[in-house]
Amino acid sequence: MKIFNRARQRPSATWRQTTDRAFTLIGDGRLDDAGALLVRAADLEPWLSDSWFNLALLHKFRRDWESARTAGLRAVALLDRDHGAPDWWNLGIAATALQDWALARRAWQAYGLRVPTGEGPLSLDFGTTPVRLSPQGESEVVWGRRLDPARVEVLSIPLPSSGRRWGEVVLHDGAPHGERVADGVPYPVFDEIELWAPSPVPTYVVLVQAATEEDRDALERLVSEAGYAAEDWTSSVRLLCRACSESRMAADDGHTEHHDPHDDGQLGHLSHGGELWIPERECGVAAPAHLVRRLLDRWAAAAPEARAYRDLEEVC
Repeated sequence: MKIFNRARQRPSATWRQTTDRAFTLIGDGRLDDAGALLVRAADLEPWLSDSWFNLALLHKFRRDWESARTAGLRAVALLDRDHGAPDWWNLGIAATALQDWALARRAWQAYGLRVPTGEGPLSLDFGTTPVRLSPQGESEVVWGRRLDPARVEVLSIPLPSSGRRWGEVVLHDGAPHGERVADGVPYPVFDEIELWAPSPVPTYVVLVQAATEEDRDALERLVSEAGYAAEDWTSSVRLLCRACSESRMAADDGHTEHHDPHDDGQLGHLSHGGELWIPERECGVAAPAHLVRRLLDRWAAAAPEARAYRDLEEVC
């Protein structure tokens, strides 16, 4: 953990020792013990913005957003510079978690971002980005649309092990944790903090017989035109070790990529451009229960000699 010491006056040795010990405990997962030490550090040096920044950071780790907002406001009130301080970024995350949109706008603007004035949720064009779902468990990197500096709408269909669905909005951290390169462009990977808005759309897994890539593409296109999503997990899923997942990796395309940090193997991609195509594909489909089978039936009926499906199952 990095401790930010930005105040002009040097903190006491006791403050530094107490804070160092607290961050060691945070690294060991002992958040309650660390919290007691960081409260002590704030009592020792209440004039120091770092005292309150560190407490705000701890409350973020604990998902105690009210306390994170309170400590964050104390931290920014004591800052000795105008823009770019991480105190403002963490305050923006806490404000977004609490849907305190006025404070979120103020925090992002004070950090140095161009955020329009207004009321209600922010809706900005921050493009697409990869986000790591469930970073403390069987993490999975998927692609999503950035709604603002702290929220991503999931555009891929996550594997059921992540517990996430297509269309959900997740709150994410500000520090990138790895990169994905798509079409030569590097994209930072942000870690999910928590689910911000659930999706009512269930996830299904289905085995399809698609004679060609064009048949597979037709399924994805048909479901997309209905307002939902289908994804060929046989092509899009790669299993990587944690170190690889958290490094700079090339993405297969700009839309889908999943990772499991507990497996050192990598699924082979059959692919594009003349390589052997295997007709049986495992696909994820995100669509309402009343619609999913109708879409699959329409897809199969359009070319019955080349398309079929079986073993449709709701998984998340």
